[in-house]
Amino acid sequence: MSSTELPSVPPTGVLPEPAAVRVAEGERLRPVRVPGATLTVRSRPPAREGLPPAFYVHGLGGSSLNWSPLMALLDDAVDSEAVDLPGFGDSPPPDDGDYSITAHARAVIRCLEASGRGAVHLFGNSLGGAVATRVAAVRPDLVRTLTLVSPALPELRVQRSAVPTGLLAVPGVAPLFTRLTREWTAEQRVRGVLNLCYGDPSQVTPEGFRHAVQEMERRRRLPYFWDAMARSARGLVSSYVLGGQQGLWRQAERVLAPTLLVYGGRDQLVGFRMAQRAARHFRGSRLVTLPDAGHVAMMEYPETVASAFRELLRDATGPAHEGDTVQPDAQGDPGPSADTGGPTATTETTRG
Repeated sequence: MSSTELPSVPPTGVLPEPAAVRVAEGERLRPVRVPGATLTVRSRPPAREGLPPAFYVHGLGGSSLNWSPLMALLDDAVDSEAVDLPGFGDSPPPDDGDYSITAHARAVIRCLEASGRGAVHLFGNSLGGAVATRVAAVRPDLVRTLTLVSPALPELRVQRSAVPTGLLAVPGVAPLFTRLTREWTAEQRVRGVLNLCYGDPSQVTPEGFRHAVQEMERRRRLPYFWDAMARSARGLVSSYVLGGQQGLWRQAERVLAPTLLVYGGRDQLVGFRMAQRAARHFRGSRLVTLPDAGHVAMMEYPETVASAFRELLRDATGPAHEGDTVQPDAQGDPGPSADTGGPTATTETTRG
């Protein structure tokens, strides 16, 4: 094998049994077999029967665990399920080794079809935001509303802080990085991730940090971890150069579902300047900007994101007030908890 090739990955059937994935109180995990992949789906029973279904898609290197805080806050509004994309979380690699945006979107579509729950309120973060955009564009029948947190849509001028992540897409970089960081502890790796993804890493509680370290240790034992990361990064970068109807910005214009866009002012991976461009491309979208948030606002400020989604849900299911400007914490919705410091959010609604 040349130094530019990714390490080979053993067939799914002979992979070692991974350590147990953490399941938050009130959550359940179940495997869902779809053509070409076995997906792990995390669910949280709704507060009452008959609530509309919601479905969450994580970002690069993440898992369905990223959505647990938001799912808990919305259990009285939606019936939540979050997926581990192929090769991430508790889902094994895809049968064909395809980690492109199209392949991830195909897996999500097949999972939605297999559930029989009908159209969902679809959420996506980062890589998952690009995947969710494609799903909403090509299968509008499966999407009631679309909520995107720092979606990884094409940028011509990438932030310097995002370059190392993008370099994972370059052949040979993942094995090199693995060798260079072999002596790093799980704690060091987690601190690096938190510094990159959070606007204020000090918000992470000691318990949250301990859980993140446990998850990092579990992932490092998976023989396909870096392969999934590198190939998914390559698939994301490749999607940036697609033109025509397959281009993600073109597909954003095709989205018919009411859309909520959430961007963090301290995001080091997706440029904050992309917020206004996204608002122009997603017709009639609602834009929430959180100046103190980083790349994972649904983890840093889940109360604010939940409140903004409730506004979207009300507008989508009740009388529309196009062009209104609202505050996400208004009308009795739960505001930020005291330990988050309470972000100052700006919300706009654009006209299609």
